[in-house]
Amino acid sequence: MSNVLAKPATPLASGLAAPLAGALALSLLLAAGPAAAQMYKWVDSKGVTHYSDAPPPPEAAAKTKVEIKSFATGPQADLPPQLAEAARNRPVTLYSTSPCEICDQARAMLRARGIPYKEKTVNTPEDRAALNQAGGKGQLPLLLVGRTRQVGFEQNSWDVLLSDAGYPTENMLPPDFRQAAPTPAAPPPVPSAAEQAAAAAKATADEAARLKKLPPLNATPDFQF
Repeated sequence: MSNVLAKPATPLASGLAAPLAGALALSLLLAAGPAAAQMYKWVDSKGVTHYSDAPPPPEAAAKTKVEIKSFATGPQADLPPQLAEAARNRPVTLYSTSPCEICDQARAMLRARGIPYKEKTVNTPEDRAALNQAGGKGQLPLLLVGRTRQVGFEQNSWDVLLSDAGYPTENMLPPDFRQAAPTPAAPPPVPSAAEQAAAAAKATADEAARLKKLPPLNATPDFQF
């Protein structure tokens, strides 16, 4: 496995306010081929159905049934053969944060060259632990091309790395291609059944307490308990 290290890179301290709180036991799967993914389906308090690759907020999970579907993700079927093969054999992942000017430059370079990639954002201590697990060494951006990593953005080095992985030098993405939305480097865990039940019980108790404090419907304006 070859590692390419380039500078400049943005130290994570400039992008994160919270310090690292312990190590997170998180494995990063870098094997070639399609990767496993999950999609969450849930309904909010307004009756709107949401589909997301990140778990719903706890309060939403407590009030509605959350459906989780696992499926395999890989290069889109309509990609040109050379691009599809490269994306299948050497998938590209970008670790970034915000604000981060050099991360913006790195992202713009990937899009200009027409590279399909996954973006993982680093905004929490858990995300930072995942970044370090991936080999980021506390600096951003981090580029993974298959099993090869590069810390920091330097366009010539990235171009060479992508070309060596078999990616076309020209943008060959179909006009209707849509880049996947960024996801946290360490998505929050799905609440357990016990946690969901406890949250639901608390929400029910809070609502009952709120209703108990409401004055009777036929009370006068100056009514007091």
